[in-house]
Amino acid sequence: MKISIITVVYNNDKTIKDAIESVLSQSYPNLEYVIIDGGSKDNTVNLIREFENRLGYFISEKDNGLYDAMNKGIRATTGDVIGILNSDDLYQDSNVIEAVMEQFNNDPELDILYGDLVYVKSYDTNKVVRNWKSKDYYNNFFENANVPPHPSLFVKKEVYNKAGLFDLDYKIAADYEFMLRVFKKHNFNSKYFNRLVVRMRLGGASNASFSSIIKQNKEVLNAWKKNNLKKPFYLIPLRVYKKLSQFIK
Repeated sequence: MKISIITVVYNNDKTIKDAIESVLSQSYPNLEYVIIDGGSKDNTVNLIREFENRLGYFISEKDNGLYDAMNKGIRATTGDVIGILNSDDLYQDSNVIEAVMEQFNNDPELDILYGDLVYVKSYDTNKVVRNWKSKDYYNNFFENANVPPHPSLFVKKEVYNKAGLFDLDYKIAADYEFMLRVFKKHNFNSKYFNRLVVRMRLGGASNASFSSIIKQNKEVLNAWKKNNLKKPFYLIPLRVYKKLSQFIK
């Protein structure tokens, strides 16, 4: 079974090479790497071109933001399973994808797999700041303010074919809306993989500022409404509490 990993990037020549090397060092042989660049003005494209002969697909052109680039990457993939690694992030080790694909290869009915993530210092990826430990999915998983760490999510391409891609009406929380949609509205077979998958550098659009956090929470609430789901009144306070608890080791 083939897996496609997507990285989308724009003006990130500081860490894109780390992300690329993290993917290309994976031990699983049947791996396609897709990189979508949004027309970077810094040295990002030059760094990517150093690895171009090892990439399954690469394009650099203007897009309509992060999730538009992800959708472009999904359409370009040819793998059975798709994972998305941000340009700031790293896989925990070189055996992550092999371990992920062992789960899919051993269970033909498995549609979605997700694991754990840690936030690390931007200048030192060995310094863990925040621990995102997930759990098995259950009926009130999202109602209880749980959500799989999106960079640890691996999805069969047929899930995207059936449920659709990222909704571009969402600028910060399209990943949340997508996961809410595929877990709550579709009967896909999912599994929690009790393994550290990704080391994520601190930062990102959703946590860039207080206004970004407010906007993200508004989009989260809108995602429930758009999917005709009844949102729990305590969702946002519980989300804040659970994020704060991730800082406690």
